Amino acid sequence: MITKQQLILYCNFVLPKTNWILAVMMLLFSVNQMSAQGKTISGVVTSAQDNLPLPGVNIIIKGTKTVATTGFDGEYSIKASPNDVLVFSFIGFQNKEVTVGSQSKIDVALGEDTNKLNEVVVIGYGTQKKSDLTGSVSVVNLESAKKVVTYDAAKMLQGQVPGVTVQSSGEPGGFVNVKIRGITSFTNNNPLFIIDGIMVDAPYDFAPGEIESMQVLKDASSAAIYGVRGANGVVIITTKKGKAGKMDIKFKSIVGLQNVAKKWDVTDRVGYQKITSEAERNRDIRAGVAVNIAPGNDPNSPYYISNVNTDWQKESFQTGVVQNQALTFTGGAESIAYSFNVDYFKNTSYIKTPQDYERLSTNLNLNGKKGKFKYGAKIAYTQSDKEIFNEYNAGQTVVSDILGAIPTMPVYDANRLGGYGGTDNLTQKAISMNPIGYNNLIDNNGKRNRFIGDVWGEIEIVKGLKYKLDVSYDRTDWENRKFIPPSDLGWYYITTNDEASLDVETGNELRTFLNNLLTYEITLGKHKIDALAGLIQEKRDYHRYNMRGVGYTPDEIPMLQYADSRNASEYKFTITGVSYISRLNYSYDDRYLLQGNFRQDKTSLFSEINNSANFYSFSGGWRISNEKFIHLPEWVSNIKLRGGYGTIGNNTIPQYFFASTVNSFAGYDFNNELAPGTTVVAALDPNVHWEKSTNSNVGIELGFLNNDLQFTAEYFIKKSDDLLLGVPIPYSTGAFPANITTNAGAMKNTGVEFTAAYSNHHHKFKYDISANFGTLKNEVTKIGVNGNPIYGVYSKTEVGRSVGELFAWEAIGIFQNAAEVASSPTQTNAAPGDVKFRDVNGDGAITDADRTFQGVTIPKYGFGLNFSASYQNFDFSMFWQGAGGNKVFNAMYRNLMIGQYTNHHTDELNYWTPTNTNTNVPAPVIGDPNGNARESSRFIESGDYVKLQTMEIGYNIPIKDKFIEKAKVYLNGQNLLIISKYKGYDPDFNSDGLLSRGYDAGSFPNPRTISLGVEVSF
Repeated sequence: MITKQQLILYCNFVLPKTNWILAVMMLLFSVNQMSAQGKTISGVVTSAQDNLPLPGVNIIIKGTKTVATTGFDGEYSIKASPNDVLVFSFIGFQNKEVTVGSQSKIDVALGEDTNKLNEVVVIGYGTQKKSDLTGSVSVVNLESAKKVVTYDAAKMLQGQVPGVTVQSSGEPGGFVNVKIRGITSFTNNNPLFIIDGIMVDAPYDFAPGEIESMQVLKDASSAAIYGVRGANGVVIITTKKGKAGKMDIKFKSIVGLQNVAKKWDVTDRVGYQKITSEAERNRDIRAGVAVNIAPGNDPNSPYYISNVNTDWQKESFQTGVVQNQALTFTGGAESIAYSFNVDYFKNTSYIKTPQDYERLSTNLNLNGKKGKFKYGAKIAYTQSDKEIFNEYNAGQTVVSDILGAIPTMPVYDANRLGGYGGTDNLTQKAISMNPIGYNNLIDNNGKRNRFIGDVWGEIEIVKGLKYKLDVSYDRTDWENRKFIPPSDLGWYYITTNDEASLDVETGNELRTFLNNLLTYEITLGKHKIDALAGLIQEKRDYHRYNMRGVGYTPDEIPMLQYADSRNASEYKFTITGVSYISRLNYSYDDRYLLQGNFRQDKTSLFSEINNSANFYSFSGGWRISNEKFIHLPEWVSNIKLRGGYGTIGNNTIPQYFFASTVNSFAGYDFNNELAPGTTVVAALDPNVHWEKSTNSNVGIELGFLNNDLQFTAEYFIKKSDDLLLGVPIPYSTGAFPANITTNAGAMKNTGVEFTAAYSNHHHKFKYDISANFGTLKNEVTKIGVNGNPIYGVYSKTEVGRSVGELFAWEAIGIFQNAAEVASSPTQTNAAPGDVKFRDVNGDGAITDADRTFQGVTIPKYGFGLNFSASYQNFDFSMFWQGAGGNKVFNAMYRNLMIGQYTNHHTDELNYWTPTNTNTNVPAPVIGDPNGNARESSRFIESGDYVKLQTMEIGYNIPIKDKFIEKAKVYLNGQNLLIISKYKGYDPDFNSDGLLSRGYDAGSFPNPRTISLGVEVSF
């Protein structure tokens, strides 16, 4: 240290006299600067929970802009003076302040931040602290959700959020249905998905493992910013971003085995032949003719089949394999940080067919900062290949074919073209599909390539005022090929050379978005304001080619040029849209919260006079616990009331649906002479416009014990108006079909939702418990002008009732004798042994007028329960989920109980005979003259179920290695237990016919999956 005396002496003897004052000032300034820089402080930041290093922790000298960041190994260094205070902060952990003093090495262990109110959640076009939310926004517990082994992020939502209904199936790569707070439209009810700010219709092209956060916007006050796309709710998904520091490499591998845990009780050869022969016998006795039994089922016939007894479920089901491997690289600097992921997923079907699903996904996120300028980019590419299951007739699934296949049909037959077995119309008289042969012979493949590019930049113009430009490009290319070769699968299922066909569909879809966003934040004392304004421009280009070739010989190459005849078609359209958005948030003293949203949408989907619509919302919150005049017990941490109201829209309508089309080449017959003319092809409403949904939502949030215990309760009313539906019109219009789609419907959904969560991380044994429960009541309030009901498949939609309620006859017993038949209301062709139906209207005859409502098909309630715990290096979790209050029409059970030539359920072995009258199973009769198999209460079951969806146990391997930072192995079980009285595979099946709901005609069962996984960080 230079003393003042030395400094003066130096100046007097070395420097000129005239400049000594200036020299002193310069030297003092330099010394002061050296002192201000202080000494170098270094150390390691770790997690207090597992003592592992934390990369990306921010270390700032309090009251300054001096910042440092920990590297991959948790190490940091920063220059500070003894009086400085270092503030250590990291998302998900509690901030920690340390005074430097005389220390030169400061190691810090950060504890987890159990106060979830400080969590920052992603909302529409921005972020917000959870404590400041005024709308209904649910944050998905990703730690639990990611334990579901799936190809589709939508599946992860099941049971995790109240008010969200998820239906899926065990089909590899199959579609996942998601509904948020019920049915709000007669056309489309799928929510909007936002992935890293990009609008997508469904998330199945994206790797679930890359998700960093997921939020569900359930009401208008939170979703109105998305306007016409927000009526069905919004799911916002954010993928992992890069963090400054050394390169972090993570590897994950999981391999699982899948099987169908439950089997249908269907008859073997003996049971099948017994029931079918009895049905033929009853037919002939009723007709008064000689009994004629199918030779294959008649022991007295030389064609009797006794050497074939195929168990089609055993032959068809195998152990499927699901696997997922992923490699992630993260790192970089403040100027540019990156996160790059490669994810491979493959699911081999549990059915012995080639219908597998395979996908390779890559995702690169870049983000950085330079002064007042922030920037980033996203590049994602996905290639998927799905072998598609084949349906001979609509609704005839491979599962229904497996269950209906007769046991006297062999799987393989070298004498038939193709090598697979079939039935004979003379021997067995049964039209029975060989599902293994059909799905192995037909090549039905779909390939998808998807590329997403997004670039954004944000600059702070002045303090608090920021402008952001975001440009995204989303292109999907696909090719679907279906080749049906010549084959012989038995009677009715024979494909000749002339019928063999190849269908090829290729196409592409391109969506581009240009977002211009302006935000402003300002704090004036206790007042905090932030505002958003933006211009959103969207364009969608769609182009599809369809080509068909017919006529192939068995050994011919399945390409179009080798077909005997060919034809092709082309289809394309362009849709454009412009939206103006704005939002204003106001907070006073962290007690009173207000938010307003406004969005104006314009689209080319509607005519010029109807192509614009305005959507808005208002919401507010009151943090009672922050009021100074309210003295709460110390254990009460948070009380907040919130409520909101708003309107949002739905533009799900085909393009050009407002312009009627005509055929100018139509001819008319006048006095046996053909005259040229024009006729209407399709009648369309030129005034068709947006569907609108009006939402009201009120809620309360409670926190106790420093928010370790949290509870929320909400009530909502969701009204949808101007719904699009087909209204009948006179046939004289010449339009086909004879209806017109117009805004003529309305419905309402109401419900309550509860969540509760408790976390205890204060001891070595740490655990978390969370639960959610939600109710839903759906009511149709308007159908067309006259309120005429809409009939679906065994359903009826009527004003004052729920959408798609089951509508059927009520079975009340079995006719025991001719006298009972004669004394009962008239049933055409009824005889002893037939089902007796209730005469509801009392007119003395069983007619269509006697059908009644048999139950709602939309679950009245749903729930989820999560439990997770950890002790030292072990962790355990389980997740229960369920739904109920709804009815299911078990059409598969009906098909197995009709007593015809297909296979039967073992329940039918207890069929009525004059000596077996104590039964509710009618006598089988070929042709079913009484209509015993009609839609009735016989086949309606409860849809209630409780599932152990996932259970996992893991072990964190203690490793001290230069290259391996962390390693974990775990055993995961999925769909382990189902508690239900349902006769089918699974009451949780994918059924979303909107008007025809809850109809199980052979759904793919969700498989039981046992997986072994490993995760390693390098």
